[in-house]
Parts: sequence; C-alpha cells; structure tokens
Amino acid sequence: MRKLKLIWDFRGPSAEKTAQHHEIHLKEYVKNQSVNVDLTGHEIINNMHSIAFMIINEEDKKTFRDTLKPHRGEWVD
Repeated sequence: MRKLKLIWDFRGPSAEKTAQHHEIHLKEYVKNQSVNVDLTGHEIINNMHSIAFMIINEEDKKTFRDTLKPHRGEWVD
C-alpha cells in the first residue's frame, strides 16, 4: 500500500515554533478521531521555512485532505 505525506508549510521567523505547535494539533486529531496514522512530525527546512506533516495510507487521503486541508502532499516509500 502506498503512503502519502501530508504537509503544512510555515514560513517566517516563527515558522519552527508554528510547525511544532501544528504537530501538537495533528496528534490531538489522531487521538480524538482514533484514525490510523503512521507518523506525525515537523521538520526545519531552513531558518525561515518549517513544515508539519502526517503520513497516511493512500486509501485515507480524501478524508484527511478534506478535513485537515494540508498545503500539499507527496508520496513516500
């Protein structure tokens, strides 16, 4: 089964803190909705760009996309 990484981009001087905070909300969503998610996290791209992400199964992409409104997504191995 293919996996999809849903990504939320944050830019600016507070990007890292915002991405960290958004990850907290993603984890809360997973817990409250009892959904199957492989991984949530955040990454620093550079000092002005960070992301929060969630890795899901391909079959769940429509539900997560419509509910959580990620900025973009990419396939992962």
